[in-house]
Amino acid sequence: MSAPLPERLARTIDLMEMSPDRADRIELLIDLANRYREVPARIAERPFEESHRVPGCESAAFVWSEPREDGTLDFHFAVENPQGISARALAAALADGLSGAPLDEVAAITDDLVERLFGPELSLGKALGLTGIVAMVRREAVAARARSGESGPAGG
Repeated sequence: MSAPLPERLARTIDLMEMSPDRADRIELLIDLANRYREVPARIAERPFEESHRVPGCESAAFVWSEPREDGTLDFHFAVENPQGISARALAAALADGLSGAPLDEVAAITDDLVERLFGPELSLGKALGLTGIVAMVRREAVAARARSGESGPAGG
């Protein structure tokens, strides 16, 4: 059972799950990928540090978090493969849906988020890479929580 998702991300997932037709879902994912915004230069510039690279991601994705004054995080991504539509769609969904969300909610996101967003048709390799992006975001939230002295279980 998945933990409840932050509201903005839950709306995106709900929209995808209400589109059982594969062609409709693909169009929604392409629209989502078109909303992808690359990491701002104030956060990172090429060549990106390997510590931010998502292990096993075919699209060479990178993840950063930026603290907000309220203790939450903004999430930033780079997807180096110009054909990485799935990685870009996920990055856009996570940046929009998790930036500013409570750290405990971000830390509790589970890997099934990938299947809920993309459907069951993903190849194993692509699913593993996208799940790696989710895992890095989750780790960023857990680390930020630890720095702030909060505790609690992390999702997985």
